[in-house]
Amino acid sequence: MQLYRLFDIGTAKPSAAERARIPHHLIDILDPGELFSAGEYRRRAEAVLDGIRERRAVPILVGGTGLYLRALIEGLFDGPRRSEYWRRRLEGSARVRGSRHLHRVLTRLDSHAAARIAPADVPKVIRAVEVRLTTGQPLSAHLAGRARNPLDEYAFRLIGLDPGRERLHERIHDRVGRMYEAGIAGEVRRILDGGVAREAPAFRAIGYRQALDYVDGIIPLDEAIMRTERDTRRYAKRQSTWFRKQQAAVWFQGIGGDPAIREQVLRSLDGE
Repeated sequence: MQLYRLFDIGTAKPSAAERARIPHHLIDILDPGELFSAGEYRRRAEAVLDGIRERRAVPILVGGTGLYLRALIEGLFDGPRRSEYWRRRLEGSARVRGSRHLHRVLTRLDSHAAARIAPADVPKVIRAVEVRLTTGQPLSAHLAGRARNPLDEYAFRLIGLDPGRERLHERIHDRVGRMYEAGIAGEVRRILDGGVAREAPAFRAIGYRQALDYVDGIIPLDEAIMRTERDTRRYAKRQSTWFRKQQAAVWFQGIGGDPAIREQVLRSLDGE
């Protein structure tokens, strides 16, 4: 979500000082209403990697979005083209009837996809339903036998940081509190006043959709904070499950700001 302009507080974008000290890429490159896929991310990221390599520097990929990391490292299959007709209808259905209703539709159409896609992951649910409706085949049938085109010219080293469940929940609680102290509600109002639609893809981000409900008067402040913390914990759990399955990852017990962890990571990399 750091791809989107204007959405700063809820995405924890690096500050101007941090960007001046260390070059950052693929930040603030999209308008809030633009759709963006993992495949498009790979194309743009490859161009960035080529530029970094030409400068004889080492690229560092930072974040927790497993699909985007997989798209870059392993590649993605060349799936059916998007159907704007079905996409608009399914997005409208999700808004009116809720994500769980849409997930039940997917269960009827493609039980294998429904088993591996969380009901709250609306974009993936929509994509799976869209593929089934437009092609007559389940998503799994399209995935089978498709080459992923991995990025073989780089040697990747995957580093994971695990602060532990209790510490993680404390950090999520603190992070959400800082978002509201920094003025995420005011940021949402400014974005809306600037003409960005409430249905813009950027508003799907955890934190923003709850803040939008608060700004619209649908839920009180304490409810917005509680839902943001709850949904972030759930997302963090899915992240942990996904990344734990990556056999090549090396895990460290701690947080990135800890000098001891920093030294451990550097020693591990030096050893390779």
